[in-house]
Amino acid sequence: MQGILYDARKVKAYEYLLALGEYAGQDSGWIGELWSDLLAEPELYGEMVYYLERHVFLDAFKFRGYSLTDLYVWQMNKYNLIKDLGKNTAECNKETMVLRSFRTMLDLMRSPEEYLKRLGEDRGMDRL
Repeated sequence: MQGILYDARKVKAYEYLLALGEYAGQDSGWIGELWSDLLAEPELYGEMVYYLERHVFLDAFKFRGYSLTDLYVWQMNKYNLIKDLGKNTAECNKETMVLRSFRTMLDLMRSPEEYLKRLGEDRGMDRL
């Protein structure tokens, strides 16, 4: 079968991402969409592979001044406000926050003005 390219590294990365998504409570459709979007952004895809291998952010990629760590912290603050706890409990799934950080970065890249506004909002206790 000529003409078929098979990249085992991408297959393995996708398998790891599916497993992480399952652990994080995300459905396979959501993970599939995240995967497709990551493939279209090579630098961000590289960040995901780095995370899957080491479970820490490389943080080499930034968009409009935001890194994945910035978006992770934003996700954590958002979680704390929604739960009205003020701290991260054991039920707070950090891997879910990581996946959402990648999703937010992709969304930020697609709609910068909308997401820059969201990221810059003062998120006091009376605003969700």
